[in-house]
Amino acid sequence: MSNTIIKVQKLKKYFPIKGGILNQTTAEVQAVDAINFAVSRGETLGIVGESGCGKSTTARLLMQLIEQDDGEIIFDGYAVGKRNGIATREMRKRMQMVFQDSYSSLNPRLPVESSIAFGPIVHGLKKRVAQKKARDLLIKVGLNPDLFSRRYPHELSGGQRQRVNIARALALDPEVLILDEAVSALDKSVEAQVLNLLMDLKEEFKLTFIFISHDLNVVHYISDRVLVMYLGQVVEIGDVNAVYSNPKHPYTRALISAMPSMNPEKRTEAVPLSGDPPNPISPPSGCRFRTRCPFSEDICALKEPALIQNDIEKRQSSACHMGDPKSGHSKNNLKGLPQ
Repeated sequence: MSNTIIKVQKLKKYFPIKGGILNQTTAEVQAVDAINFAVSRGETLGIVGESGCGKSTTARLLMQLIEQDDGEIIFDGYAVGKRNGIATREMRKRMQMVFQDSYSSLNPRLPVESSIAFGPIVHGLKKRVAQKKARDLLIKVGLNPDLFSRRYPHELSGGQRQRVNIARALALDPEVLILDEAVSALDKSVEAQVLNLLMDLKEEFKLTFIFISHDLNVVHYISDRVLVMYLGQVVEIGDVNAVYSNPKHPYTRALISAMPSMNPEKRTEAVPLSGDPPNPISPPSGCRFRTRCPFSEDICALKEPALIQNDIEKRQSSACHMGDPKSGHSKNNLKGLPQ
């Protein structure tokens, strides 16, 4: 059995913009542009980046809620949706997703128990067995089935609804759980409870997590590795402690320096990053971050940087010319970003 459970190769998704009298495609939004990464069995991969960088689109591509334009998703050694690969239906039994909006992702006409039992029933489990499983899962996520099984989504708080969504995702006994901003809508006390619940469930059910969030502190707390996206591309990936302590890409450093600190002596005095991300319809040539990067040079506009391993201990990779010894960038180094 391979240690890699998910492998993404050259994954690409462009959304067409229609216009004109004939409603033809006039442009394309480059939401996800030829990204590569792998997820090891049993780990938690955190995905971070600004709004619109492609995090949620990547999650939906992995679940095949939308179809990629190009590239391949390999699940446990089999290409998803390809001949001699793994069928999408079978893959979805083994990989489930928890969405950000806990209310709209539940059917308002179904009580909690029925929502959780629905998936197993569709996949062939007898109704009585599925309902028993739903009640057991409610206990696992900290909800008393005698109190909550017959309630409807509007009768629950945000934290309770998210626990129901987690139980529903676990109903098919998945190996991978994709959590798309699963705690961002919760207040901090409830967020901490749900995070600790997720870590306990991961240990109990031997799960692999893909955790998408804009909160860098939460990602640092829960993740083993972190993947940083910018304008549809991966700019850095590696061990979470290595990336947070010594970021190799200037965008990653800007994100981390913007994190709020409880220590008043570590306040951010200068703005870590100015300007808005470029238009994803027509991104800049070469490095997409160069229009906001303080270290931008001619080579950054001429050539797109490759995602290469530039850490001596081989714990992280970044897509920056400063980390490539052969790029010709004047500030090239392997130790970290210039101060």
